[in-house]
Amino acid sequence: MARILIIEDDPAIVRGLRDTLEDESYEVLTAADGQEGYEKIIRENPDLIILDLMLPKLDGFDLCRRVRSEQIPTPILILTARGAEADRIKGLDLGGDDYVVKPFSLLELLARVRALLRRPPPSSASAKSLTNILEFGNVVIDFRCFEASKAGRVLGMSRKEYGILRCLASRAGAVVTRNELLDEVWGIDSYPTTRTVDNHMSMIRAKIEDNPAEPKYLITVHGVGYKLVVDENR
Repeated sequence: MARILIIEDDPAIVRGLRDTLEDESYEVLTAADGQEGYEKIIRENPDLIILDLMLPKLDGFDLCRRVRSEQIPTPILILTARGAEADRIKGLDLGGDDYVVKPFSLLELLARVRALLRRPPPSSASAKSLTNILEFGNVVIDFRCFEASKAGRVLGMSRKEYGILRCLASRAGAVVTRNELLDEVWGIDSYPTTRTVDNHMSMIRAKIEDNPAEPKYLITVHGVGYKLVVDENR
């Protein structure tokens, strides 16, 4: 039985969600503020988090940032009244896997919950890759503390850029499709487009490649996606 943690300060919404999810045979945990939610994430290790953004003590943005900075991979479904594009982008960039705006359809919410719970957890090999320091050429990337440098110079990189590199590094040498990158890094297939991946890849190449026009490490596989090649003797 999957365990779902609802972090929401509106009792009526919590009651409705709890009843609906329990009717679907999920085990439901609740927290009324961000700090309590964080403590339950650590203590209870839920399978899915449903997170409001406007929370007392610790708001949803900060909670999401803290969870991802600690490499906690639990899927996060953001459920909020904040529907502006800037809020959606911020929530997804900080590590949200899906974003639903209130008022919402319970049937659609359940479908999104099922979709997030169907995602396979990272394999032990992949999980190891996610926490290792990646080094190639004169580039060093530490995924644990989100730090990157090239020839000793600090690189300013966004969470999404780290996410793309982390995904490629976990399958170094193998082709990762654009849709796989969207699913794993953005966490929602219908929100961004494959062009979004291409734009982010161009920005990463500008930072880590000596000649971005002729990349040595981030290779395009035309019509499919990208791969990370770290064997300089290939």
